[in-house]
Amino acid sequence: MSMLALTDTQISSWVAAFILPLFRVTAVLMSMPVFGTTLVPRRVRLYFALAITVVIAPGLPPMPPVHALDLSALMLVAEQILIGVLMGFSLQLFFQAFVVAGQIISVQMGMAFASMIDPTNGVNTAVIGQFLTMLVTLLFLAMNGHLVVFEVLTESFTTMPVGSALLVNHFWEIAGKLGWVLGAAMVLVLPAITALLVVNIAFGVMTRAAPQLNIFSIGFPLTLVLGMVIFWISMGDILNQYQPLATEALQLLRDMAQAR
Repeated sequence: MSMLALTDTQISSWVAAFILPLFRVTAVLMSMPVFGTTLVPRRVRLYFALAITVVIAPGLPPMPPVHALDLSALMLVAEQILIGVLMGFSLQLFFQAFVVAGQIISVQMGMAFASMIDPTNGVNTAVIGQFLTMLVTLLFLAMNGHLVVFEVLTESFTTMPVGSALLVNHFWEIAGKLGWVLGAAMVLVLPAITALLVVNIAFGVMTRAAPQLNIFSIGFPLTLVLGMVIFWISMGDILNQYQPLATEALQLLRDMAQAR
């Protein structure tokens, strides 16, 4: 009766073919929006990462062998975690642009005090920012943005193979493009801010014309009501505002992974 003989090299190659992709997939799921929030339990995210890795592992390029407790293996693992976190962080910037937009509108219309605990991040955010976050999440899922992320993630193992130095050479080029968040938020809220500025100027003229008018008792509720009306009107064009930002965010993700 013959026994199956396995060498250390074979075992290392089999382990590397699954473990190294698993770290990159897990890092993306732990840091990206929607799936990487506290609303999804960590155990569920881990099971989901295992399922994705099992599906994509047979079609990935050959992985370098991994030797347990070796410094080179730890460096490879750290590289996969860094790549995954950067990919997830680039998507987080896209969602945070809407959160910043909500904060700016809230301050201008006098609703900065109306805050609530964001269940996804565990911090206080303005109610309008939370509303925009939920809206963008639904739009992201409805337009299959998560499928694009998984496609780019799978392709990244070919464009950025495990053990390559492409990430280091490409990181600074991508880092210069990450400052578009504040600009995107300002573009989102510019119509609302302009309308609220006109309202505040009108109240200033009223106060100058009638000094006996108590602007604090009249201006605050009117600014709040008019701000809600302006925000409601601006929501009619939210899809046209969402599409270019989502396209730019996903293109940034593709550029980071050097995908097609």
